[in-house]
Amino acid sequence: MVFFQTIFPIDTIPSPPVKDNLSFGQLIKGGNYESLLDNVVTWSIDLAVNILIAIVLFIVGRFLISKIDGFVKRIMRKSTFDTVLKGFLHSILRALLFAVLFMIIINAVGVTTVSIAAIIATAGLAVGLAMKDNLANFAGGVMILLSKPFRGGDFITAQNLEGTVETIGILHTILRTVDNKTIYIPNGPLSTGNIINNNSLNGTLRTDIMVNVGYGSKVEEVKELLLTIADQHPRVLKKPAPFARMIKLNPTSIEFSFRVWAKKNDLAEVTNDMNEAVYVKLYERGFITPFQEMKVLLAKEEQGSPNTPN
Repeated sequence: MVFFQTIFPIDTIPSPPVKDNLSFGQLIKGGNYESLLDNVVTWSIDLAVNILIAIVLFIVGRFLISKIDGFVKRIMRKSTFDTVLKGFLHSILRALLFAVLFMIIINAVGVTTVSIAAIIATAGLAVGLAMKDNLANFAGGVMILLSKPFRGGDFITAQNLEGTVETIGILHTILRTVDNKTIYIPNGPLSTGNIINNNSLNGTLRTDIMVNVGYGSKVEEVKELLLTIADQHPRVLKKPAPFARMIKLNPTSIEFSFRVWAKKNDLAEVTNDMNEAVYVKLYERGFITPFQEMKVLLAKEEQGSPNTPN
């Protein structure tokens, strides 16, 4: 068997061309201004193209996000989810869609994803330390949605504030007060504090009125008068029945507890009507509590008293 071997001289083998990867500083130092100009023109064209691509992708992406957002809104409108849950999910969805759009634009313009991920991780750590309260608010919003201490449209009292729940955002819960003001309560303190939900499960609420009458008033007559006032009001519920009892002896008055039940939408009007009717009827029957009085006795000192100066 005969083997043929072809031998080429080493100096005859062409070597691959070496790319000119010199930096701007090296080009200037070496006086290679033509290459420097070529690099500047190439870099400017690449930058302009990348900016144009980013703008086009942002416009198209924003249009698609608006379409997806509208589609999701229509689905949520037909769903049985709570109003505040719909608002929270909608906010999260928009944030995620814009984050995805940002990553697509970054990849399209040629930026390395690994480098961007490292930058985002570093920035995320710094921002997380600086915005730990906002992270707590985000977690509080999630806990509120899971535990559901209130729903959209409920009238609540929390953080020494009260109002109707409009929506639960990513960081804040929005309340509408009775005088049409808007209150933003951070979700973190709201989720860990006391919450009074003034909307009962069966739609009825109770109002308590403290009634004071003067000493000498007959207890049974006062009780009968208060129950008659409740019985005559058309929006006071018969079940649970109204309640009226003497509960306390004050220094200058006798205190009665007067309780009536009403539907939650009628409670404010019923409370005001009860207060007015109680005052009018007590005044007519002479049961109004007298004002607290203080008597001051002055003793006249006799002349010639050893304590009296001459």
